[in-house]
Amino acid sequence: MLHLTQTRYSEWWRRSTVYQVYPKSFKDTTGNGTGDIKGLTEKLDYLQELGIDIVWLQPVYVSPQYDNGYDVADYEAINPDFGTMEDFDELVQELHRRGMKLMTDIVVNHTSVEHEWFKQASSGKDNPYRDYYIWKDPGPDGGLPNNWQSKFGGPAWQFDEASGQYFLTLYDKTQADLNWENEKVRRAVNDMMLFWAKKGVDGFRMDVINVISKDQRFPDDDGSVPPGDGRKFYTDGPRVHEFIKAMYDEVFGPYEMVTVGEMSSTTLEHCIRYSSPEEREFSMTFNFHHLKVDYPNGQKWELMPYDFEAMKRLFTQWQTGMQQGGGWNALFFNNHDQPRAISRFTDDKAYRVESAKLLATTLHGMQGTPYVYQGEEIGMPNPIWKGIEEFRDIESLNMYRILQEQGKNPGTAQSILQERSRDNSRTPMQWDDSPNAGFTTGTPWIKVDERYPDINVQKELADPGSILHHYRRLIALRKEHDVFVEGSFIRLDEAHPEVFAYARQAEGAALVVVSNFSGKEITFRFGDKQWAELGERSGQQLLIGNTAEAPVLAQELPLSPYASYMWLIRK
Repeated sequence: MLHLTQTRYSEWWRRSTVYQVYPKSFKDTTGNGTGDIKGLTEKLDYLQELGIDIVWLQPVYVSPQYDNGYDVADYEAINPDFGTMEDFDELVQELHRRGMKLMTDIVVNHTSVEHEWFKQASSGKDNPYRDYYIWKDPGPDGGLPNNWQSKFGGPAWQFDEASGQYFLTLYDKTQADLNWENEKVRRAVNDMMLFWAKKGVDGFRMDVINVISKDQRFPDDDGSVPPGDGRKFYTDGPRVHEFIKAMYDEVFGPYEMVTVGEMSSTTLEHCIRYSSPEEREFSMTFNFHHLKVDYPNGQKWELMPYDFEAMKRLFTQWQTGMQQGGGWNALFFNNHDQPRAISRFTDDKAYRVESAKLLATTLHGMQGTPYVYQGEEIGMPNPIWKGIEEFRDIESLNMYRILQEQGKNPGTAQSILQERSRDNSRTPMQWDDSPNAGFTTGTPWIKVDERYPDINVQKELADPGSILHHYRRLIALRKEHDVFVEGSFIRLDEAHPEVFAYARQAEGAALVVVSNFSGKEITFRFGDKQWAELGERSGQQLLIGNTAEAPVLAQELPLSPYASYMWLIRK
């Protein structure tokens, strides 16, 4: 069995937990209905008490906000909606005073068309900034340069009337892709990251970073590899590792930064390279394969029950593969681009508390750095949507139109949005039972979920058995026991239809996690081989569970609906 030494895992962030803040919805201190930087600073004591080591702040740069800040118009200025640069400096100072670190979002596959670079580039073909972006003449038929599709729906090209050329937009039509073949672009990006590093930022989350290198032939997609939208020509592209290593050498390494790459439609092999310390690229990577197990034939905007076995198989594949290759996972069920996992994979009504704790226990026992998305730690479910007018997300509104163009009626289209929309995770953080959940004294930019009087931080803090306190314990356990970092991963459930069970084995200790992902009472039995693999079990201790029971680890375990337990075995 593979044993990974403590020396290999000396990086501090491997024992850490990251808290993701979507600032627009976190805490508003001005009454304008939009969260701000001062709101985050105000809540740092709360995050410190939760045990958080790293705060990931999503984009607060100047932006027209067509894609909620991921359309950057000025990389080195703060959007006045979020505050001032002085507010940002205060945030960094207050985090560091508490022994916490700040990770900021960097979006460098594209900029807003309102960025000065693009304004210059679109002013004429001879402008020095023209080559900062990807321009192409019309195709032979006078139409699009190729058949690539935008991630947000529709063609990936926008026509520029003035020059008669198209520019590439893999995401929103207002987000123009940068030309990373241009050395001046790479220089400008590194200079921008150095600007923030010198201000005290401790790390970066790199948005869709594995799509920055495109196949320079820009060929049509023949559809031989689903979904046939062109992604095979730019996902983990030909020069992507070269570009990232250059960032490491100039910025990440010298400033000893913690970095995470968001990887779109990536592979295990590439993520090992992206996150292996020997490769000198990123600290860790996000992959999304386990969050596509309810996509029929890979289609996000179609509905089906999630494939539990596929989820378990993917977690196992990435746990064992990354470990054997020396990579490192970013562990998550929730983020700003995903519906709430509690509504998606468990029961957010009758068993909401048990379900939230089950998801946390299952995830935090794995190898990698756990990420907690705001509201996850209090069990916030998908909100109750009453009409299309309540949605704000540009991707969702585009798809509402496209789904109807494809023949679906408005009611069906809205029911799909209710399950899939990114707005599910973007409603305001629920702090207490006062109006607007204590998020704002004004009118919130997006609706507050009506269940906030029963689901809020204040109520969770007062209950020792709450979801919030469960998260606090899990985060503390990670710092107490080496097995969380070092232990190799062994799946134990033999494709059980309701249970996910695994062990983490290290020298002198093993961690065992058993979770019942169903609303049924069942008895789970370890297979003889799996039970034998656990070895001596006399020194067992129940570290954490989500029921009033405190079961002893045994070959046969009775499990109530959504029961989840974690045992430590000392050997």
